[in-house]
Amino acid sequence: QVQLVESGGGMVQAGGSLRLSCAASGSTVSSYAMAWFRQAPGKEREFVAGISWSGGRIYDVDSVKGRFTISRDNAKNTVYLQMNKLKPEDTAVYYCAAGSNGLLRETHGYDYWGQGTQVTVSS
Repeated sequence: QVQLVESGGGMVQAGGSLRLSCAASGSTVSSYAMAWFRQAPGKEREFVAGISWSGGRIYDVDSVKGRFTISRDNAKNTVYLQMNKLKPEDTAVYYCAAGSNGLLRETHGYDYWGQGTQVTVSS
């Protein structure tokens, strides 16, 4: 069983930066694909970025291209999301996910989820 705990969310002005962290416990996630999703009020949960166990990355190109970077430190059992040039439309609860089904963009591809961390970007 894997527990995921996100941190690093908060309120920031447009153009600012935040770094989200997702710490895993209970079991190593070094062989898992890890991903960040987000969910804004009234909207479905959407894929933001993912990283494979070996470091391969995929992004939701349209919304975060060139602004967000996902990384992982397997020694620390932690995955990160560096978010730069934040926009008001980035406001959402950000969720970390881990899965053994490969690097996927779909929520059903992930076995474990954190509770989420709120990111609010003011204009």
